[in-house]
Amino acid sequence: MTGLDPDTCHILEIACLITDKDLNKISNIFHVVVNQPLGILNGMSDWCKIHHSKSGLVKESKASSINIKEAENLLMQFLKKYTVPGGCPLAGNTIYMDKLFLMKHLPKVADHLHYRLIDVSSISELCRRWYPNYKIMKKSLIHRAVPDVKESLAELKYFKTKIFPPNLSYEPDYSTQLLDMIGI
Repeated sequence: MTGLDPDTCHILEIACLITDKDLNKISNIFHVVVNQPLGILNGMSDWCKIHHSKSGLVKESKASSINIKEAENLLMQFLKKYTVPGGCPLAGNTIYMDKLFLMKHLPKVADHLHYRLIDVSSISELCRRWYPNYKIMKKSLIHRAVPDVKESLAELKYFKTKIFPPNLSYEPDYSTQLLDMIGI
């Protein structure tokens, strides 16, 4: 992204990987770099200019022949191959930001996905607070789509095996109490 405001900033790169409910990969990684006009690239925040230039993303965006609508159509073809409308939640780190950009710039994709989000960053924040000795996964901080997808999946797999009990059972009484606590 060229910044963090979906109303004024733009998508530079998209990566997507489909897993089953147990986080087993059922697709290869979809990846596309979006061409953005020079005016948009020059208007990026200083942080984005530095990091996206260093990572090669600016150069790749300039060289790409794929515009945002073509990228959306390619991603929709990919999603339709592996998912059903409304059946697949969006997952990743700080995923609400991705959701905001999808709603603004890739509305067909946003409409195709489930409304629920799986935010790996939220789980990480809870672990950091509730388990102070929890070792946070070291991130590459490359800020490119493919490494981010791979790292989010690795982190979620870690949580699944190390944080969440493997034989967690559904407790209807607790569920009712929780719903009552939040006013539903």
